[in-house]
Amino acid sequence: MIPNLFEIFATPYLLKVPLMWLAVMAPAMIIFSPSQHLVTGRYILLKKWTMKQFIKQIMSPLPTHGYKWAALFTALMITLTSINMISLLPHTFTPTAQLALTMALAFPLWLATVVIGLLKKTTRSLAHFLPEGSPTPLIPALVVVETISLLIRPMALGVRLAANLTAGHLLLQLMALAVIHLPTPMWPATVAVATTLMLLTILEVAVGLIQAYVFVLLLSLYLQENI
Repeated sequence: MIPNLFEIFATPYLLKVPLMWLAVMAPAMIIFSPSQHLVTGRYILLKKWTMKQFIKQIMSPLPTHGYKWAALFTALMITLTSINMISLLPHTFTPTAQLALTMALAFPLWLATVVIGLLKKTTRSLAHFLPEGSPTPLIPALVVVETISLLIRPMALGVRLAANLTAGHLLLQLMALAVIHLPTPMWPATVAVATTLMLLTILEVAVGLIQAYVFVLLLSLYLQENI
């Protein structure tokens, strides 16, 4: 019997209730909440330093009035990173491999940046649809192309995150199946495949961190264009 490789991406159900949103909220439930006695502890200092460096990196290209987005971007980064890391554990679900979730995050946030640009800098935002000095016969085609490039941004955000995590998890499952189905006498091959599986797991951890960062970084760049 050939196993279905995509079963790991199916939404789990319990009593006909989808557990996808429980998996999404799980990181918030397990985040360590320190008491007042640990305000100056190493964990808090490390967390503060990490958050400071992240905010500095993301918010540096934005003007001052764009700093109000810092809390949202930080919360989004923590949520995506936590979900990506938890999904690497055995017998877990990967919500960020579902287009329903990634598009639900990408589209409203992208739309918010566009609406802000239209409300605050209407002329400049509309000018993006027609580059300066464009030949008159090409104006209709350029407007269509620029409109398509604008509308495809949320799709690129959501699909990039879901596709990278899906590819990585499929590769891990293929390597795990290879380890399980190799004959016992072929222990050198088993050791080689198991070592490769460990290296791929480390690579997938890096991919989860990078994809969460890229998701938030692109949103900050879209915001920068509009404010």
